[in-house]
Amino acid sequence: MGGRIYRAIGLMSGTSMDGIDVAAIETDGERVTATLPGSTTPYPDDLRRRLSDAVRHPDRDAAAVERELTDAHVAAVKSYLKTLPEDHRTIDVVGFHGHTLLHRPERRFTRQLGDGERLAHELGIDTVYDFRSADVAAGGEGAPFAPVYHRALARNADRPAVFVNIGGVSNITYVDGNTMLAFDTGPGNALIDDWMEAHAGQPYDAGGATAARGKVDDKVLDQLLDNPYFARKPPKSLDRLDFSAAPAEGLSPEDGAATLTAFTAAAIAKSADHLPAAPAQWLVTGGGRRNATLMQMLAGRLAGKVEPIEVIGCDGDALEAQAFAFMAVRTLLGLPISFPETTGVPQPLMGGRLAKAAA
Repeated sequence: MGGRIYRAIGLMSGTSMDGIDVAAIETDGERVTATLPGSTTPYPDDLRRRLSDAVRHPDRDAAAVERELTDAHVAAVKSYLKTLPEDHRTIDVVGFHGHTLLHRPERRFTRQLGDGERLAHELGIDTVYDFRSADVAAGGEGAPFAPVYHRALARNADRPAVFVNIGGVSNITYVDGNTMLAFDTGPGNALIDDWMEAHAGQPYDAGGATAARGKVDDKVLDQLLDNPYFARKPPKSLDRLDFSAAPAEGLSPEDGAATLTAFTAAAIAKSADHLPAAPAQWLVTGGGRRNATLMQMLAGRLAGKVEPIEVIGCDGDALEAQAFAFMAVRTLLGLPISFPETTGVPQPLMGGRLAKAAA
């Protein structure tokens, strides 16, 4: 039997920089007893540009954009609360991921933009933030962090199951019974998005339509895959800027999109080399599952069923935000959120800092 059920909101600003995901769950820190519909608040173009500039120049003073980012999260939560039934608007805790400015675990350093104290004060709700720093300081990779939530959801999946999250960076979680393994696989949508913005004047390849009109350049794909990261044993993690689309320069917009999409799929397929057993099911979440061309390429490269996570009753748009709601409750309860098998931390580790709302 579980203990007290908490209602928590989770917030996620992913490496794709498309907006703020907000979602609420009810949980005792081990089981998920209910999920509420999530929402996404797109970033205004000017904030997205300033956020992108801050990520590309992390040495600059980011105080102004951090405040603006925090206030955008405050507004997103207030708008979200208005969409909930009145009897669901009492929230015990908020899990505030912030936005990754720089992630360098090899230097035991990670920085997420987001002022948890300000958020807690403005919302009047206790807030857990800065989830990754304790893990990195202890020698962990500081990512991925959703696996503990994936484990809670895996009871509804065929096992061994792999959760594939395709955001700006792609990561996987392998779950089979009590066995859990997680790591970043390589690029997700980030290179495709950057290519589309530079070569087609579009923020992303909607539905994979541009890639579908192109042809994969196998020589360029081989060059992209010639990276020692893929052979490294997990746990391992990436920053959004660790891979470059430079080898694709000179290709047409369509061929470049096709080749970079194939790169994301091939990198995910290479992750199977590091798994203890062949997965029965690959459950795809994140924005990448809406790219039909990418999903088709994954199905062609992976053994086992490749399906969107909705087949087990989950909302793939809300999943990462839900994960940080789940971890916020675990932080309140003193339960670990990262593990040797997920981030490489020496032992299961609690994380996150608690900002109390003003009395």
